Amino acid sequence: MNGSDEAGEEKSTHKVTLRAFLVDGSIVVPSSEDVEGLKSRGYGTPSDGSLTLSYYEGLYLLSKGILKIYDEDERLVPFQELLEKARERNKNAWVKYLIYRDLRSRGYVVREGFGLGIDFRVYERGGYGKETAKYLIYGIKEGQPVQIEELARALKYTQNLKKRLILAVLNRRGEIVYYSLSKLAF
Repeated sequence: MNGSDEAGEEKSTHKVTLRAFLVDGSIVVPSSEDVEGLKSRGYGTPSDGSLTLSYYEGLYLLSKGILKIYDEDERLVPFQELLEKARERNKNAWVKYLIYRDLRSRGYVVREGFGLGIDFRVYERGGYGKETAKYLIYGIKEGQPVQIEELARALKYTQNLKKRLILAVLNRRGEIVYYSLSKLAF
């Protein structure tokens, strides 16, 4: 993963604002919207013609003006309210969103991780849909304790998949710092 800021897909001038709805704790883009356009850019999980987005994807698309989200009463859901709903489901929602936003702004396609603390799979620019993810992201907030055994397990799992584990740390200034993890050899 290099830090250069090549032209990513999010820099396109997206004129149409899509509609999505909060349904049973999920963000759903109905089939009447441009589901294929979002799906081809690595967003959401398709289901019966519609697209289900994660909270961090919804927050990101809402912040970019690509999406408007409505609740069951067809009331517009503002960013802060959506963030609070995300925090109800995951106390680290803000950290996940900031890491997701940073990676997307750098032009990477970012998908849900595999567990074991791995938050995201990251695809090289232009590689989404053509090849597997090259990097797995383990995100934490600076000062948050992490068990070394937990990191070692995630690293071993990542290396078995022939991928690189990247530790994404949200520092106190709100910046994301990336560290590549590798096995120590004695």
